[in-house]
Amino acid sequence: MVISSLVTSEWVAIEVRWRTLVAMVPWPVPPLGGFRGQECPRHAKLVEAVQHVRRMRGGAQGHLMRCSDGQFYVVKFRNNPQHLRVLTNEMLATRLAERAGLPVPLTEVVEVGDWLVEHTAELSIQLAHNTIPCQAGLQFGSRYAVSPLEGQVFDYLPAEMFGLVRNLETFAGMLVVDKWTGNANGRQAAFWRKLRERKYTAAFIDQGYCFNAGEWTFPDYPLRGVYARNEVYVGVRGWESFEPWLSRIEKMEADVVWAVAGEIPPEWYGGAWDELENLVRTLIERREVVRELIEAFRVSARRPFPEWREQA
Repeated sequence: MVISSLVTSEWVAIEVRWRTLVAMVPWPVPPLGGFRGQECPRHAKLVEAVQHVRRMRGGAQGHLMRCSDGQFYVVKFRNNPQHLRVLTNEMLATRLAERAGLPVPLTEVVEVGDWLVEHTAELSIQLAHNTIPCQAGLQFGSRYAVSPLEGQVFDYLPAEMFGLVRNLETFAGMLVVDKWTGNANGRQAAFWRKLRERKYTAAFIDQGYCFNAGEWTFPDYPLRGVYARNEVYVGVRGWESFEPWLSRIEKMEADVVWAVAGEIPPEWYGGAWDELENLVRTLIERREVVRELIEAFRVSARRPFPEWREQA
C-alpha cells in the first residue's frame, strides 16, 4: 500500500500554523518541522496521585489511583512490562479520538511522587521472575469511566446485552480511529453505568497498541484493531454509518495532530524527537487511506457488516 506524501508547500503552511499554536505552551517548544535538537513541549496541566486504590488487570499493569483533582485515574507507568512508548500511544490516540468526537476517557499527565511509591507496597510491577516498584515521576492517566462511588464499570458484556448500550453506533467510529492509528490489538471497551441506571455507555480504552505498540509502524492487517464480536457493528449499513467520525478524521487539520503530539512528555518516548516526528508525519498522511483499510475489513472472511448495502 502506497501512501502519498504531502507536498512541501503544505508542510510549510502547517509549520506556520504550528508555531502559532505552540506559542501558548509555557515550555520551550521546537518548530513543527521536527523536534530535532530542542526540548520538546510538555503538557501544561499535571494532576498528582494522592492515593492508591487497586491494581488493574491488563498487560500494562495499570493502577487505579485517586488524584489531586478528586478524580480517579487508571495510571500506567513508564516501567510497565509492555513498552515505554505505550504511554505516548495512549495519550496521542486517545486525544485524537476525543477530537473526532468519540467516547474516550479524559487523559492527563499524572505525577506520582517518590513518597507514595515508597509507602505503597501495592505500587509494583510484576515481572516473570521478580517484582519491582513502579517508577515515580510523570505517568499516563486515563480517567476512570465513572467514580467507583457513583457507578459500575465492566470490561465485558455478553452480546445479548448490547441492546442496553446506549451508544453502540460509536463502535463504527472507533473502528475508523483504530484503522487510522494502526491498532495492533483487539478493540477494548469499558461499559459503565451510574447507580440505579439500567443502560450502559461504552467508553473506548487501552490505546497502548496503536502504532503497533513500541514499534511505531503500521502493519495493516484487516482483523487488527477490531472488536471481537460482530454484534457491535450490526447498525453498519454503508459509509454513512461511519459518520461523522470518518469525515472528521479525513479532514482533521495537520496542526491539530502536531499539537496533540506536542503535549506528550518527552520522558514517554525517550526524547527521540525524530522518531516522534516521523510517526506524526505518517499519521497525517494516513488520513487518505482510512476508507481503504475499513474496506479491507469489510470484505474479510469475518464479514463484519451483514447489513451493508451498496449504493446504487
